[in-house]
Amino acid sequence: MKIAILDDYQSVSEEMADWSTLPPGTQVERFSDHLEDEDRLVERLQDFQIVMGMRERTPFPRSLLERLPELRLLITTGGGNASFDTVAATELGIICCGTSGQGEGPTELTWGLIIGLLRQIPQEFEAAKNGIWGSYVGVGLKGKTLGLLGLGHIGSLVARIGNAFDMNVIAWSQNLTKERAQECQATCVTKETLFTDSDIVSIHVRLSDRTRGLVTAQELDMMKASSYLINISRGPIVVEQDLIEALKAGSIAGAGLDTFDIEPLNPDHPLLTQPNVLSTPHIGYVTREGYQAFYSGVVEDINGYLGGEPIRVINPDVLHSPTLRKS
Repeated sequence: MKIAILDDYQSVSEEMADWSTLPPGTQVERFSDHLEDEDRLVERLQDFQIVMGMRERTPFPRSLLERLPELRLLITTGGGNASFDTVAATELGIICCGTSGQGEGPTELTWGLIIGLLRQIPQEFEAAKNGIWGSYVGVGLKGKTLGLLGLGHIGSLVARIGNAFDMNVIAWSQNLTKERAQECQATCVTKETLFTDSDIVSIHVRLSDRTRGLVTAQELDMMKASSYLINISRGPIVVEQDLIEALKAGSIAGAGLDTFDIEPLNPDHPLLTQPNVLSTPHIGYVTREGYQAFYSGVVEDINGYLGGEPIRVINPDVLHSPTLRKS
């Protein structure tokens, strides 16, 4: 049984889990580079029965799955993956499994981006390296309004820290109730109020048909010129070109971004060159603790599948399908 571990950018997957528990005869091959071209992906993966994808780094649409007849088990890190076509996988008889996750990493990075932006830490570091000691006047958090677009697990943790900074925490999402907001020490407001009143708008909703393009020029125009937008969720929740234009025009003060429409970004992409943007390469979940949870879960998924009892299956209908590919 051949196993492919994709997008191991830091080349650390081997040390993050006990792979020795896999049955004899399994061959694990790890790839640290990223391939976007489908033909090259097919060439790489055509002989593998099990493939692991790291979050949405490598999408698996129907067109790719149909060209991988040997594929039996497709694993994503985390509980689900919007870039995996699980409907096509089910029709083709491919089992898709997830892993457990670790939610604190994205929360911590959210606050890293907020503080980095408001205190202009990257700019101060660059100035100090050039002999300029103290160049900027930062913005404090106490008394500011933190607007959370989404108040699920990560949003609620961000709210808790906002309250610790004595911020006024408000929130909105399509299904948010006043009771849920109160549980998280936040005030449930309208979408318009979230954008007009917040000093920081931080996005914490899942990408779906309902949330794709949720933040457009209309919402960005509502924001104060002194306000900041944070997005560690998924790039397409914000209309990217509208955000670029708002940042260039100075209609918002800046943005902290960890996710983008197309990843990796080209080095000359505006969201890497704009001076009022602090960007990171989708590392919200990239912590040692998060990786250990992910890769240990991958080993568990593989052992479960090879033992005839798949676990954490995210397309369970495939288990009863006549098209199920046998191991």
